[in-house]
Amino acid sequence: MAEIIGVIERLWRYPVKSTGGERLDSVEVDVRGLAGDRLYAVRDSAGKLGSGKNTRRFRRMDGLLRLSARLGRRIDGPELFDPLGRPVDHPTAFLRAYLQREDVELAREDAVSHFDRLPVSVLTTATLDWAREAAPFAVVDERRFRPNIVLRTPPDTPPFVEDGWFGRQARTEARDSARLTFVTSSERCAMTGAPQPGLPHAPEILKAIAHAHDGRLDALAEVAAPGRLRLGDRLVLD
Repeated sequence: MAEIIGVIERLWRYPVKSTGGERLDSVEVDVRGLAGDRLYAVRDSAGKLGSGKNTRRFRRMDGLLRLSARLGRRIDGPELFDPLGRPVDHPTAFLRAYLQREDVELAREDAVSHFDRLPVSVLTTATLDWAREAAPFAVVDERRFRPNIVLRTPPDTPPFVEDGWFGRQARTEARDSARLTFVTSSERCAMTGAPQPGLPHAPEILKAIAHAHDGRLDALAEVAAPGRLRLGDRLVLD
């Protein structure tokens, strides 16, 4: 039997990986994910992508979260904004000066995926509310967790309810709805507590998640079928 698990309260797209994103009223979802999400990244001469951590694919580049990006209706690339919210005319030149690195550029995704793991992140208000209680002296905001979908869950929904969705599919009640398959959760890193506009440094958030839930928070999904998602849509778990 289908189960309504919540209402889509906010939709987020991050046109440039590791920078602030844009809120949407609706969005097309294709097999890659939300259209335009993480389609661009800051890439260095070794082919590594700017991130909040160092891995085989990623290079830590502090300060990216202070920037933001918007795709809107643009098809020739995202619009990048500086830490004061001012649009940047020449993104690559700006990034080289801002990061003090001459080997970086704003690059569109090619053979190497810009996603950390899977393309769609869903976070419930139940889990967000838990995080605020677990780190009462920190400014806890959904932007710290970079979800694509913030789902308003019914009262008394327990935190980490997302864990029960793994292996199942979800869709909205619209005929043109995208269909998502939940697989796992994100393993959170220091980026969770990193400063960004309006949000000061808050390492206690990651400590609380690590203590309570092994550092994991949200539900990550693959796209089982393309379609559209809209604010106010009810998400149904098959």
